[in-house]
Amino acid sequence: MNPDLWMLLAFAGLLVAGVPVAFSLGLAGAVGILSGLSPAMLATLGTNTYNSIAKYPLIAIPLFILTGLIFERAGVAARLVRFAQALIGPRHGGLAVVAVLVCMIMGGMSGSGPADAAAVAMVMLPSMTRAGYPRPFSATLIAASASTAILIPPSVALILYSIVVPGVDLRALFAAGLFPGILAGLALLGPALLVSHRHGWEGSGREGATPVEGAEHPRVGESFRQALPALFAPVLILGGLRSGLFTPTEAAVVAVAYGALVGLFLTREMGWRELWGLLGEAAVISGVVMLIIAMAGIFAWAGTMLGTFRHLAEGIVGLSDSGPLMLVLIMLAVLVAGMLLDAISIYLIMMPILIPVMQHFGWNPVWFGILLAMNIAIGQFTPPVAVNLMVTTEVAKVRLEQTLGWALLFVAAMAGALALVAVFPEIALWLPRMLGYNLG
Repeated sequence: MNPDLWMLLAFAGLLVAGVPVAFSLGLAGAVGILSGLSPAMLATLGTNTYNSIAKYPLIAIPLFILTGLIFERAGVAARLVRFAQALIGPRHGGLAVVAVLVCMIMGGMSGSGPADAAAVAMVMLPSMTRAGYPRPFSATLIAASASTAILIPPSVALILYSIVVPGVDLRALFAAGLFPGILAGLALLGPALLVSHRHGWEGSGREGATPVEGAEHPRVGESFRQALPALFAPVLILGGLRSGLFTPTEAAVVAVAYGALVGLFLTREMGWRELWGLLGEAAVISGVVMLIIAMAGIFAWAGTMLGTFRHLAEGIVGLSDSGPLMLVLIMLAVLVAGMLLDAISIYLIMMPILIPVMQHFGWNPVWFGILLAMNIAIGQFTPPVAVNLMVTTEVAKVRLEQTLGWALLFVAAMAGALALVAVFPEIALWLPRMLGYNLG
């Protein structure tokens, strides 16, 4: 049997058998080496795993994970909710708007959809339930809104994309993700408001319309003062990047330091012991991510040496000479992958195949990276896996299957935003071009 086929079948079989993605990648790579190369090449396993993670930009990933955990524990989400509620007021769909806006702002701090979903769900779900929103709807809306964290900078997924795709400027990716991320959030607001008005959820006369138990309607001035440290975080990160004050990796260090100062001395909802615990929690999460990246190095090296990725890319290009049709097919394939795998695994598995296709059709790598990120974002709240949705349904105490109808509604909404960015690339490329970043 062809070595390419042996490696791909081994990977698919291990995944179906329930083997974790990291070990499936590593073992499949080893199968590829044994079936198509000399067994002596197994000696490269250690070198390949080390080379995969020995990259300076990867330092930003555990640091941004730690940033998200710190801001979650520092009570930032509750303050953002109060400020957003003060601006919007009690009206039909008001809390739905608050949930979307707060998820988008939190995404500008954590860069992680599941962390964003957990922080906002803990604050918003009780209030939305008291205001008349069904828990499956609330859980799905928060999960979908939290997926914008993969687009709004800083994004862990975009950091990885900049490493996997040679020559892509991470600053350009961050800038390119801003407007599509906002567009995706606005796309979710439309159906959320329509459904809320149709069913009469919430309103000025309903009990529990405020987001915090036992609280009166918050005043704008006071809530803005309390939310100011949280609102300043994205400004600090993006402003520092734009001014050249620090690199994206250094921005992650600054974000951690700023989050710690906010939690320890401004909100005072986090102590030194809790901070120490968060360091351990971030280390565990980061270890999982880095293990996937390290094992993917074996898979990538084997696939490159065997020519597997080149053969697959040639097969894909041979399907059609039409760039738009090929883009649609790729987006559908990535959507299916996003329903089953996390963003990091998708980038590591699919990009070696998609890079030659992207180059063949002359697609801009920054624009293409944003399209992939939007597609993966949809997968984060689309069953059966739906990592964001798993977090929010656990908080809401509802079954995943109860959210399926609402999930399809929001999938259609965000797919519309994806289509707009695909048809009008300047939605993503205008800002990085105006800022003078290299677009590849």
